[in-house]
Amino acid sequence: MRRYELMLVLRPDTADDRVQQILDRTTRGIAEADGQIVKVSPWGRRRLAYPIHGYREGSYFIVVFDAEAVSIEELERGLNITEEIMRHLVTRIERPVRRERREDGSEDDSDDDDDSPPPDDDDDDDDEKIDESESEAAPRATD
Repeated sequence: MRRYELMLVLRPDTADDRVQQILDRTTRGIAEADGQIVKVSPWGRRRLAYPIHGYREGSYFIVVFDAEAVSIEELERGLNITEEIMRHLVTRIERPVRRERREDGSEDDSDDDDDSPPPDDDDDDDDEKIDESESEAAPRATD
């Protein structure tokens, strides 16, 4: 499971009970897909950077949850057909790598679902120097 953050921007004229229904349906959909809700936090009403469907403000909500990647598509499909949701964005949250301790006291750096890129090899090969005369850059200005 991976951790995701969902930001919802709802129309400002949506009734409070309807907002609660939308949040309940969204969190229920995550839970039904074997996900787990970590936190739901309302950010309140904020001014939009540009008008969306004629609205200058929107009600913002952040939902942090753990779920499988395949369940995100179904979640987004449900969000797209909800009229009160003006915009939404699901992003994956990168968690820091956890180090586990072995029985002998040393740390184990191996992680099965480690998505970090491999370390860069900073070998300075003298064979791969760029000949500046073949560069596409503009010639150096002379005084």
